[in-house]
Amino acid sequence: MDTDERLLREASVDRFKKYTAVHGIYDGPFPIAIVRAGSTEQVAAVLAFANEHGVNIVPRTGRTGTEGGLETSFERTVVLDGSEMDEIVHVDPVDMQVTVQCGVSLELLEERVRELGLTTGHSPQSKPLAQMGGLVATRSIGQFSTLYGGIEDMVVGLEAVFPDGTVGRIKNVPRRAAGPDIRHVVIGNEGALCFVTEVTVKLFKYQPENNRFHGYLLDDVRTGIEILREIVTNGFRPSVARVYSEQDAAQHFSHFAGGKCVAVFLAEGPAGLVEATSAEIERVVGRQPHERVAPELIREWFDNLNWGPDKIRAEHETMLAERHLGYTTEVAANWSVIGDIYEAVIARITKEYPHFQDITMLGGHSSHSYQTGTNMYFVYDYDIDCEPREEITKYHIPLNAIIVEETLARGGSMVHHHGIGKYRAQWTEEEHGSAYPILRKLKEVYDPNGIMNPGTIVPAGNR
Repeated sequence: MDTDERLLREASVDRFKKYTAVHGIYDGPFPIAIVRAGSTEQVAAVLAFANEHGVNIVPRTGRTGTEGGLETSFERTVVLDGSEMDEIVHVDPVDMQVTVQCGVSLELLEERVRELGLTTGHSPQSKPLAQMGGLVATRSIGQFSTLYGGIEDMVVGLEAVFPDGTVGRIKNVPRRAAGPDIRHVVIGNEGALCFVTEVTVKLFKYQPENNRFHGYLLDDVRTGIEILREIVTNGFRPSVARVYSEQDAAQHFSHFAGGKCVAVFLAEGPAGLVEATSAEIERVVGRQPHERVAPELIREWFDNLNWGPDKIRAEHETMLAERHLGYTTEVAANWSVIGDIYEAVIARITKEYPHFQDITMLGGHSSHSYQTGTNMYFVYDYDIDCEPREEITKYHIPLNAIIVEETLARGGSMVHHHGIGKYRAQWTEEEHGSAYPILRKLKEVYDPNGIMNPGTIVPAGNR
């Protein structure tokens, strides 16, 4: 158990407040302790004690949260850390699955299974830091999602501990029709219902020798979205399928974008599948005005996409030296409205946001597509013209709100994969509409005393 003041202060926030944190500003409330669990039994004992004595719990593993879900927003809070539960329990190349404890590093797990010619198929940008429990709890998605799906598509079974100390295990089977799929009570619960202690995920054949990268310059975002839509709805699944707006492309691909939108694709898997997918990409893009980008440029970009400790340190140095910051807000919607959402958000921020003159980049990209629609990752960078404590209310919160409001107004989802956390919780009821009582009942039944990550998913006033 840690009670060091510095550790407690740092544990009171996540990356939603990265600017104040890099300045050493923490306004609390602070946790009373960080408890490091080493087993499911220890997690159960801590939760049962906390539930009986009215102690709030914030679960965490890899600490890569970005939406305030790891903030300690109430007094009498204990941070329950599962990062020391880091055993790879069993790799099964026959049933094509692997079972791990919640604190297992995704990067280390991927290295282990690749030695066997396998892959999890999961590769979020936080891969060097992320741990499996948090990935499941936040309904994570990875860069290869158009082929492999999100974490919810990969989870076979799991184990979780509820606030009264009850341990629930969902067995590993390929499918069942035995009532509602109760995995989804746990997947994406963000620590507001239970603590994920063990996870079993699928494995896939790893065949990087067949990988083929594709890149194109396009005239506009809507053309790119239409290309994505046609490729995916025709039944093809590149593992990577992305379209960047002109502004977003300028920062990712400055050496070749030339003021254009950029589309990038990766076809992977068995050689025949890669060949067919690549041919379809070429066919669909070929129907639109475009310029081809050398595949090695796309490969080079992708090889340097993930965020590890080195990039976080560099970001900290930039924030301190240049008073400059970048954030993202990701949403999802059907094909028919995602372009409208993008244009509405850009127009509203440009015309209505009172500090627009401080924004140095405003754009977005689509990076995860489905049969019925796609996501939009809004990206906004700005120079900070205020004291560090004011940054979050002057810039991040209002910009985040505009994106959420315009998305919900057009029938989209306010969050695609980072989780609701505490800063989008005020819109949870609007997000779910008439289905919101189902979510509320889950909270009431599984966490009747409201100790589990209060203020996350369910607004704090409803705890």
